Amino acid sequence: MRLPPPTLLVVLVNGTREDTEALREQVTDVLAGLGLRLSPDKTRVVRMSEGFDFLGRRIQWRRKRGTNKWHVYTFIADRPIRSVKTKIRALTHRTSQRDLQYVLTGLNLVMHGWANHFKHEIAKNVFAMLDNFAWRRVIRMLQVRHHWRWTDVRARFTTPTGRWLPISEGDTELLPIAGIPVTRYRYRASRIPNPWTRQPA
Repeated sequence: MRLPPPTLLVVLVNGTREDTEALREQVTDVLAGLGLRLSPDKTRVVRMSEGFDFLGRRIQWRRKRGTNKWHVYTFIADRPIRSVKTKIRALTHRTSQRDLQYVLTGLNLVMHGWANHFKHEIAKNVFAMLDNFAWRRVIRMLQVRHHWRWTDVRARFTTPTGRWLPISEGDTELLPIAGIPVTRYRYRASRIPNPWTRQPA
C-alpha cells in the first residue's frame, strides 16, 4: 500500500503552554479520525520568540532594532543555506577541469533560482555571503587550475585603478544575487478577504 506524503502543519495559539498542550490533544484526535497522526519526533511546542523552521524559513518573533516594538520576521533557515552551498561546492571543486563557462552558467542557474525563491525573506546579508562564498570558490578553482598566485588573480580580475572585475568567460559572467530586490510580504490584516464574514448574496 502506498503511504500518503507527510503533511506539514503549524498551529498558532494565543495562550499558555497548557492551552497549547490541550489543543494538541484535540488536533491529535481530529487527525486520528482521518487516518493521520502527529510525528512524535517532529512535533514541537515553542514560543514565537524562540522561533521555528517551516518550509525552509525561520519564523521568529523579535524586537525591531532601535524600537520597543515586536514583529514576526521570516528568515532563511540553515538547512536550505547548507543545501545551496553544497551545490556551489559541487560545481567548483578545486581540481575540476570543467569549462569555466559551464561552471559560471551552472552557478547562475542554481544561485538565482534559489535567491528568487527566498527573496521575500530577510535575505540581503545571506545573499551577499553566498556571493562571496561562490566568488572565492571559483577563484580558488582557477588558482589551482592555472597555478596562479594572488598577484596573478589581481592582475586578471582588477582594472589599473584597482577595481574588481566580474569573473567571466566569453559572454558569461558570474552574476551576483545581492542585487535581487528583496520584497517583504506586507501585513494586510482585515484587507485579506474572509469567507466567514461575507454577507450572503
